[in-house]
Amino acid sequence: MSISWSSIEGAIELGLLYALMALGVYITFRILDFPDLTVDGSFTTGGAIAAVMISNDFSPWLACLAAMGGGMLAGICTGLLHTKGKINGLLSGILMMIALYSINLRILGGAPNKSIMGMDSPFSGEHVMVIIIIVVLLFKIMLDLFMKTDIGLALRATGDNKRMIRSFGANTDVTTIVGVSLSNGLVALSGAFIAQQAGFADITMGIGMIVIGLASVIIGEAILGARTVFWATLAAVVGSIIYRIVVAIALEVPWFDTSDMKLITAIIVIIALVFPSLRRSMKQKKLARRRMQELMQSTGHQTTTKGGM
Repeated sequence: MSISWSSIEGAIELGLLYALMALGVYITFRILDFPDLTVDGSFTTGGAIAAVMISNDFSPWLACLAAMGGGMLAGICTGLLHTKGKINGLLSGILMMIALYSINLRILGGAPNKSIMGMDSPFSGEHVMVIIIIVVLLFKIMLDLFMKTDIGLALRATGDNKRMIRSFGANTDVTTIVGVSLSNGLVALSGAFIAQQAGFADITMGIGMIVIGLASVIIGEAILGARTVFWATLAAVVGSIIYRIVVAIALEVPWFDTSDMKLITAIIVIIALVFPSLRRSMKQKKLARRRMQELMQSTGHQTTTKGGM
């Protein structure tokens, strides 16, 4: 098995494009503790809006902003279903994801996909990697700064303890809606970038995105940790890149092919979830064994001392 540098470079590029989606999942999964499945629909929404606008001669950057706006609108709907409609968070996301399938088909004009192959895009020319790195770092820094603002701090507190933050007069409904909206905006923006990089948008392009996002966040945190917001967001970006590199390497294994992407994703997520707990369990057992040995040595020493007396 051998993997070329071009494959690794392509994996890094894809990892950076998906990093914005991982940052969005980080907001709901880690900060808000909100199981938002809207992601699978809003990712496609972003790609569909961008593809349709670019095919109608709009600026690619304007198309990206519109895609982000569409994702934020979807997030607001999910947040309203949960906070004002009093619907379970998981169910709210599922309902919005189902609704977005039909909405995305309408955006695509009733067709299952929309090609923008050959059209001008900042992600299809030279210096693509440099542009992607700048864009991802820009959004990461803006997210870090946002989390230090009053509403950002309220957002983090809402995920930690809703009852406590309510006692300080904060409206947790508003912070939840803002968080879910921002999350899906980043996810949709990632979808817009991926559509431009691939040259088309497809109605099924968002399936499984929540799992990929979770895998990226978990892998990144396992490697870099999440001591502060800066490190947590960096972990999401790094985790997205590592996830794509692992997938690229896995596809080089003879018994895997491109149709096994979902299986590979599931295996990576299982390993990412199980490995930290196994490592923690081994550390606890090692510590317990050491304490037992110290206790036995101490008891043996006391017995010897008493026998000598």
